[in-house]
Amino acid sequence: MNKKSKRSLKAAELENHPLMRELYHRAEAQLRKQRHTKSSAAPVPRWPTGPERLLHELQVHEIELELQNSELRQARDKLEVALENYTDLYDFAPVGYFTLAASGAIHRANLTGASLVGIERSRLVNRPFGQLVPAALRPAFNAFLKKVFASPAKQSLDVEILRPGQPSLAVNIEAQRLLNGEECRAAVMDITERKQAGVAQRRVEVLAASNHKLELEIVRRHAVEVSLKQSEQHQLRLLAESQRMQEQLRNLSRQVLLAQEDERKRISRELHDVIAQTLTGINLRLATLKIKAGRNTKGFGRNISRTQQLVEKSVNIVHDFARELRPAVLDDLGLIPALHSFVKTFSQRTGLHIKVKVFAGVETLGAEQRTTLYRVAQEALTNVERHAQASRVEVSIQQLPAGVCMKIKDDGKSFEMKRAAPRNGGKRLGLLGMRERMEIIGGRFEIESAPGQGTTVRVDIPLTRPHGGH
Repeated sequence: MNKKSKRSLKAAELENHPLMRELYHRAEAQLRKQRHTKSSAAPVPRWPTGPERLLHELQVHEIELELQNSELRQARDKLEVALENYTDLYDFAPVGYFTLAASGAIHRANLTGASLVGIERSRLVNRPFGQLVPAALRPAFNAFLKKVFASPAKQSLDVEILRPGQPSLAVNIEAQRLLNGEECRAAVMDITERKQAGVAQRRVEVLAASNHKLELEIVRRHAVEVSLKQSEQHQLRLLAESQRMQEQLRNLSRQVLLAQEDERKRISRELHDVIAQTLTGINLRLATLKIKAGRNTKGFGRNISRTQQLVEKSVNIVHDFARELRPAVLDDLGLIPALHSFVKTFSQRTGLHIKVKVFAGVETLGAEQRTTLYRVAQEALTNVERHAQASRVEVSIQQLPAGVCMKIKDDGKSFEMKRAAPRNGGKRLGLLGMRERMEIIGGRFEIESAPGQGTTVRVDIPLTRPHGGH
């Protein structure tokens, strides 16, 4: 096919194009309208023939060319406006745009991108973008660029770029391969503030964690401080209690010495006034008997009887002293007979009505524990005699699940518990002595006293003696 035939075929294709046919119809309609306006006397045939047909075609083609030129001018104007808008948007976009080749060379860059890297745009063209990246980060950038050209998907990378005479800049690069497959469009965004915000956020988190630890430490130290204060208060209470007990111990020691001295004086007086006089009387009677025995025997038997009575009286007095110091029946027969014997003698001497109720198992206690119960009962009854002004007393010893309980209850007048402790060298030795005896064997001592209800002394003794007891 020759060139003329090819041009004819191309012309035919253009003529058959929908846009060309539309343009031809528009030109023909405009020509018809012009003819109709110029002459309305003779109508123009719709489809002229011969020379008229050729003229008609030329006129239509002329109008068609004018229409084409008009549309081209409009399209050019729109294209220039669009290009100007695109240039403005491209150059003054808030993000730096770079068009890169597969090798990393910069083909195009907008003004924002040039401003980001601190290099004039004209000096960026054909410059490898990798040179803008620190040497330590270039392998990561090259791997990123390979991924961009290997896939149509958008890729992202956080990296730093170097700027002449300025600090490096942290940026995010989002790149995607273009349709031609030979270039990619890279959007570069300054993320310095975001990095700083991230660093600040991490610092805030670290500070928050540190503050939380400090708060916990403050709470812990406050708890320790409270505990120390409580411990200090407890130590002060213990110290005060220790001092009080030491004072009680000093008072007890002083009272014990005084009591021992009083007891020695009493025994000395009794021995001197009673035993000595009795023995002196016996001696005089024996001397008299010696003299009378030489003279006559009248009245001798009577004198012997009187002398025997004095001896018996002396023996009884010595027995009473011994019994007061340590009742033999307690060691020989046990607690129950000793208690009954003491209560009987005490009741006869004082006139108090005393009821005793003891369970037999109390005799299984150790000798020290039974002695303590006896001495506490003895001292409690002595206090009733001296202070209570009672008429009836009940002594009971009963078994507990883990020990033995003894109660001495009277119907006499009560007293204030605060006055029960020795003060100012007072002589309330009985209560303190009973308490001390119970503490020695690991027992417990209590006193209950209320107006109109008398006084109850209660002691509890464990079945097993604690280790370290005296």
